[in-house]
Amino acid sequence: MPYTLGLDYGTNSARALVVDCSDGREVGTAVVDYPSGNQGVILNPADHHLARQNPADYLHVLERATQLALDVAMIAEPSFSKDQIIGIGMDGTGSSPLPVDRHNRPLTSDPRFSNNPNAHCWLWKDHTSIPEAAAITATARRLRPHYLAKIGGTYSSEWFWAKIWHCLKVDPDVFEAAWSWVELADFVPAVLAGVTDPLVIRRGVCMAGHKAMYADEWGGLPDQEFLAALDPALSCLRDRLYTKAHDASAIAGHLCPEWADKLGLAPGIPIAIGEMDVHYGAIGCGIDEGTLVKVIGTSTCDCAVVSAGKTVADIPGICGIVKGSILPGYSGIEAGQSAVGDIFKWFVEGVLEDGDLHGPLTADASALKPGQAGLLALDWNNGNRTILVDQRLTGLILGQTLYTTRAEIYRALIEATAFGARVIIDRLRDHDVPVERIVCSGGIAEKNPLLMQIYADVTGCEMSLSRSSQACALGSAIAAAVVAGAHPDFATAQAAMTGLKDTTYRPIPRNRDVYQELYDLYRSLHDAFGGVTESASLGHVMKDLLSIKARQSL
Repeated sequence: MPYTLGLDYGTNSARALVVDCSDGREVGTAVVDYPSGNQGVILNPADHHLARQNPADYLHVLERATQLALDVAMIAEPSFSKDQIIGIGMDGTGSSPLPVDRHNRPLTSDPRFSNNPNAHCWLWKDHTSIPEAAAITATARRLRPHYLAKIGGTYSSEWFWAKIWHCLKVDPDVFEAAWSWVELADFVPAVLAGVTDPLVIRRGVCMAGHKAMYADEWGGLPDQEFLAALDPALSCLRDRLYTKAHDASAIAGHLCPEWADKLGLAPGIPIAIGEMDVHYGAIGCGIDEGTLVKVIGTSTCDCAVVSAGKTVADIPGICGIVKGSILPGYSGIEAGQSAVGDIFKWFVEGVLEDGDLHGPLTADASALKPGQAGLLALDWNNGNRTILVDQRLTGLILGQTLYTTRAEIYRALIEATAFGARVIIDRLRDHDVPVERIVCSGGIAEKNPLLMQIYADVTGCEMSLSRSSQACALGSAIAAAVVAGAHPDFATAQAAMTGLKDTTYRPIPRNRDVYQELYDLYRSLHDAFGGVTESASLGHVMKDLLSIKARQSL
């Protein structure tokens, strides 16, 4: 019986998952934290935009998590043996590029740069390149507007070119020493395959299309003339990157003898193309046309697909429409929120300084009616990814009194992320992307019924849960099953290996009505502070909140 190995590289840790290809059973799993930095992230107290990771951590967790997951599988499944692993899939955060030398070694392996944060991986949540992102947007609007059309009209500081250009500006020594730059999701499969030439790495179209302005229709990456208009050094770098990106039906390589020996697996087994964590997570949730997948974690990513044979209109403010991304044979559409779980973590662990309060606060917040606290918040504590695409926006809590409690604030923060989720759904539907069902994944979706019910009430949509609590790793394992030949295509593999939990959350009509009032107020704040409206009258918002509060307190 064949099994595959799915590897999921998150923000704070990495997971390995051993999956039965016949039915998607997860027979062995292990999670290993990144050892460097603050919970795996290298931070700078003087610059809250900076977030880096140590590339050495990626190799540490690769070996450790895989070995642990295989050990668990052998205990849980006595008939299992390592030689039954027929393929490996891997996903990672993005855009998370790292500088490498001519032999595909992380620049941090050079003692000159081992302690230099600029030589580390520039994690997805690093927003230090806000000026560069704005300049890329302005230059593209002037010279190459079609580049922007497919990524929502605005280039983000979370993305590939902005980060590399910022490195060039702030640390030219690192930029000069870097022979190339590789996304995390492309780097790990290349390491497993023993690739020692950055030009030979098979890059995934998910990262390339959504984060690096790649499209086959204009010849791949942005042309050298455009890049030279930003900086001639970026134009020179283009030839050291890649000319072709691949969807998940392609093979990234085959397991090299060195890593086969380290992991105890058979050399030569295929390695699937690396995808963004949430894109493989969407596959692990059974995505198809009409299904919106929400992977809810430190941030959220919303994924939808439309058959590649159909024309998808350009959608302002989303993170890209890319042929072949997410699911082969479809155009992948990505959106998301820059902070969700991170907002709750900030409030509970940062402000209240007690990580054990998540449970009690959820219980207390559950006893409140919608609008009863008279609070309204904006979910921009880490900027806005969609639809405003502005990382210089910040959070807001409105309506506090001398009697406001921490549970009321906690609920208002949950509601704010739900309102932000609805803005995205409305934008997709306004541009004829079908959203007929919503499937959620991630630890927050599984562990917080209050949040899920609020999301159902705010969006007016039934919220289902993926059967797997490890959808990203499962999606990676599904891709491995396809490239290894256990299933002929993704549709067959998803039908066999994915499913939904019995638990669903349906909108409660009386809550829905109140949340519609609150959402209208949220949109007033959203559009005013987000710069959508040049002038706005917000004098009614506090008083409207008080009116709703009085009614809901009866």
